[in-house]
Formats: sequence, structure tokens, C-alpha cells
Amino acid sequence: MISNRTKEMTPFIVMDVLERAHEMERQGVHIIHMEVGEPDFDTPQCIKEAACKALDNGHTHYTHSLGMIELREAISEHYLKTYRVSVDPDHVVISSGTSPAMFVMFSTLLEKGDQVIISDPHYACYPNFIKFVQGEPVNIPVYEEDGFQYRPETIQEKITDKTKAIVINSPSNPTGNLLSKDRMKAIAALSSEPDSPYIISDEIYHGLVYEGKEHSILEFTDKAFVFNGFSKLYAMTGLRLGYMIAPKDFIRPIQKVQQNFFISANAMVQVAGIVALKESGDDVTRMKKTYNERRKYMIRRLKDMGLGITVEPTGAFYVFANAKHISNDSYKLAFDILEKAHVGVTPGIDFGKNGEGYLRFSYATSMENIAEGMDRLENYLLKTPL
Repeated sequence: MISNRTKEMTPFIVMDVLERAHEMERQGVHIIHMEVGEPDFDTPQCIKEAACKALDNGHTHYTHSLGMIELREAISEHYLKTYRVSVDPDHVVISSGTSPAMFVMFSTLLEKGDQVIISDPHYACYPNFIKFVQGEPVNIPVYEEDGFQYRPETIQEKITDKTKAIVINSPSNPTGNLLSKDRMKAIAALSSEPDSPYIISDEIYHGLVYEGKEHSILEFTDKAFVFNGFSKLYAMTGLRLGYMIAPKDFIRPIQKVQQNFFISANAMVQVAGIVALKESGDDVTRMKKTYNERRKYMIRRLKDMGLGITVEPTGAFYVFANAKHISNDSYKLAFDILEKAHVGVTPGIDFGKNGEGYLRFSYATSMENIAEGMDRLENYLLKTPL
């Protein structure tokens, strides 16, 4: 018999869109992909060379289960330089991408029935991580007119004696919006008491900010778990390298889960991660400049088509646009756009009930593709009765 926890797991709808798009491509249809959140840039040359050199130098064996000390030290240096916070390298855990780190952390943190507060809309996989280890996600709606930011007072109202953690994600997937410093500070204050919830901060899109400044939760509290990695900023999605920063008391329990389920992250990719942090600054600057040009163009085109963007996104590589005047069934709308306009977009329902009626567009593709995709979408909307 198949386990109930896997039967009840919701699909990652963006992958359903992508897989249908691939089927169409095999039939000769040209698809413009704006559904997936994956950088279209090649991994910077210095990182690739470091990975190849690491293989030649024999980095093909297990590492320390927490990760190479040299990489953990480089991450600590990065957080000190970027956010002016001191992170003990022994509080850093290296993982094969950020998702395994989330699995390990939730497995270590939650007992059956423990609650975790998440925003709605949210990254599609958060509820499944929580439910898989028998926790309970508690959704708090966030709204377009508020830049999809949490209101700290609303979080406070939802906290109970079962609340174990509050998840924040800034810059956010799917919205691309930043959580303001004041609101982040206010949320951090909710963890100030010994029996208060932990803050879980997903910082995977840090560095990809075009206006304003991102802040790490560690600037405001040390009662926090931080997730970050190399996939987005350094265009290293396929190399699978992430990390978590955790409170001291959790390190040994986390390490035991890591040892049993994952052993260690890929050795040669950890070596490449050190080079990413220390030597790829010019490449990152170039990619960010290009993303920003795409962001501005996409926002303008979507607004011109009448799609709602009340607060313009300033981070990650997403635009979360209100399409409720077209349809309140974002799943059906996204697949209709794919079938008729040959443009892949992600339905808002993938990100929670409060995402219904929205579409997520990724500008992690070339300006040529974005322009063609926007033209196709505009033509589709002109032919679609409202």
C-alpha cells in the first residue's frame, strides 16, 4: 500500500506545466518558457573550472557530514561581509541543494501536530515539507496592495502554544517582493521569549535584489534557521549545493539526520562553492544587470496588457501578476495560454489559495524570449473574451 503522506502530497504544478510544454516541444511546437525559476545563464567559468580541478585533485570522496570546513568558513565570511553578522562555521550545514536542508530541519524541529506559520501565497513546497513530518502549516493571507508582505500583528494573532516556527521568504517566490526591514524586525521580535516560535528564513534569492536592500533575519535574532544556496545567484541549479545556518542546540540532531539520510554533499561541488563566494563577483554583477533590464521590460509589458501589478517586484526573478479580470481559475488559464499562445506560465494556485487568480512569470530567460512571449500573450489576450 502507498503511504497516506505521499497520497496526500500535492503536485508541484509548475512541473506539470513544464512537462506538458516538453510534450508539445517534442511535437515540434516552439514554447517560450516563463514558468520555471531557473537562471538561463551558464554557470560562471571560474566555478566550472574549480569543479573540474577539484575532480582532478581527488575530491571524489565523502566529506565531513556538516560540509567542508573551508566552505563553512567562507559562508561565515560572506554573512559577516554582507550583513555584519557573526556566524560560527560550526553552525553551518552544507547540503545537496536547499530542499534537503529544509527536510532535515523540519524533521529535527517538528513533532506531530506542531504548527508552522507560512504566508499565502508561498513557495509551493513549504506545506509538503511540513506535512510530511506530520506538522501543520498555518496559512496567513498576504495581499497585492501590501506588496505581499506579512503584517506582524496578523502573525501574532495566529500564534498558539502549538506554533513552533514562522517562515519568511524575502525576496519571495512567487511574488518577487521584499519584506521591509521594519516588518522583518517586528517578526523577529515574536521569537524573543524562550517558548516563542523560531523564525525560518528562506534567503535563497538573496543577492538578486535590484531596488532596496535585502536583510538576513540574523541581523535581528539568533533564534532562527536560515536557508541559502548557490542555485539562483550563481546559476548552479544542476550542481545542487545549498546550506543552512542553525542554532547551536540543533546542530548535533541535524547532523545525525544528515549522516543517516544524505551522508554529505558532493565534494567537488563544495570546492566550487568556495570559488563562487570568493571569485565570481563580476559574473554575478553582470547577471544581475541583465535580470534587472528584463524585470523592467516585463513589468511594463504586463501592465500595458492590463495585468495587475500594484507593488512592483524588486527581487528574485518573478513577476506575480493579477489576472482575475481574465479568469478566477489560474490553473485552467495557464494551460490555455500554453496550448494556444505557446507560452509557459505558472498558475497562482500553485502557491496557495490566496494566489488564485494570479499568474507567475519568470524573467530568467533571454530578453528575446521575453519579448516574443509578451507578444504572444498580448495576442492571446486580444482574442480572449473577458
